[in-house]
Amino acid sequence: MNYEEILSQKTQGIKFSGIRKFFDIAATMNDVVSLSVGEPDFKTPFIIRKEAIRTLEKGKTAYTSNSGLENLREGIAGYLDQTIGVKYDPKHEIIVTVGGSEAIDATFRALLNPGDEVLVCEPSFVCYDPLIRLADGVPVPIETKAEDKFKLTPGQLLEKITPKTKALVLPYPNNPTGAVMRRDDLAKIVEILRDKNIIVISDEIYSELTFGGEKHVSIAEFEGMRERTVVINGFSKAFAMTGWRLGFAAGPAPIITQMLKIHQYGIMSAPTVSQYAAVTALRDCREDIDYMVSEYDMRRKLIVNGFNEMGLDCFEPEGAFYVFPCIKSTGLSSQDFCLRLIEQKKVAVVPGDAFGECGEGYIRVSYAYSINHILQALKRIKEFINELDSQG
Repeated sequence: MNYEEILSQKTQGIKFSGIRKFFDIAATMNDVVSLSVGEPDFKTPFIIRKEAIRTLEKGKTAYTSNSGLENLREGIAGYLDQTIGVKYDPKHEIIVTVGGSEAIDATFRALLNPGDEVLVCEPSFVCYDPLIRLADGVPVPIETKAEDKFKLTPGQLLEKITPKTKALVLPYPNNPTGAVMRRDDLAKIVEILRDKNIIVISDEIYSELTFGGEKHVSIAEFEGMRERTVVINGFSKAFAMTGWRLGFAAGPAPIITQMLKIHQYGIMSAPTVSQYAAVTALRDCREDIDYMVSEYDMRRKLIVNGFNEMGLDCFEPEGAFYVFPCIKSTGLSSQDFCLRLIEQKKVAVVPGDAFGECGEGYIRVSYAYSINHILQALKRIKEFINELDSQG
């Protein structure tokens, strides 16, 4: 059997995730301190787990509406109204998905025709490029820079727009850099997009995790942008519900309607128990979110100081739970640095080039771990850097 002829050439051309590579290496070793995966170390709040148990005990395990439970969509609409000040019709403008990743995939497939270009701010999460390609689109990276705090600038956007541009992926707060687009930053982007037939895919999965006293701002809040924006969000990060696999998309009804077709045939509906639990999460877990954010903020300051003190320049992130220190001073590539670090010191981090070519020379480090875990990792990384320095 010739599997190369049998298998899709498009799928064969997609690389495996650079994040999971080092996670898998770590799984084969003992005494590894991993800062590689963006998964909260907090347990899902008890009240959410309790509601899931109650749902199972009552036997509420049948399919839901394809779009999701009506009261969950109503809860999401209320949540978006409260947090970003944008009103959505829960019947026609919101869809509940299997994690935010499914929402991103369905958005690309609903929008793209062969050859359509999608602008992607990089460094950014690993899923955008392959999902665009699988939808027959053409990913066009926009390289954001450390000197701009990894924000998208108007000049960078204008330079990349062509007649083939169909969409812009705006992934802020950003994974892997922790960058945030504030209101003034977004206003400049809005001025460029407002008169163009370009859809913004605003991935706001880290919207609750912003620091410095300023709350998250969505580009959908601006005049003229609601009708040209699909907001992606979910429950994994803010509510520590990664394994519950629940996300959502909110946007114009014509786009959500087409996404619903894709969701109907490929998924049917998101996990029922997770949906009932999410209703409770939206209603009763504000204090839990605030507590987790305060803990992340403390860890953020600790880890940024740790890297800067050992001589690795580290941009101070304003959102998410990652830092993106520069390792160019070591003379190692991102891949070599990470491989040698895990082999010699048993610390797992992710090479920056996993998030786009412009991530070369950086590493992504998650601080969604305990203080003790972070301190142990920083100690080993400092030893690694000192040994590199002593070698010349």
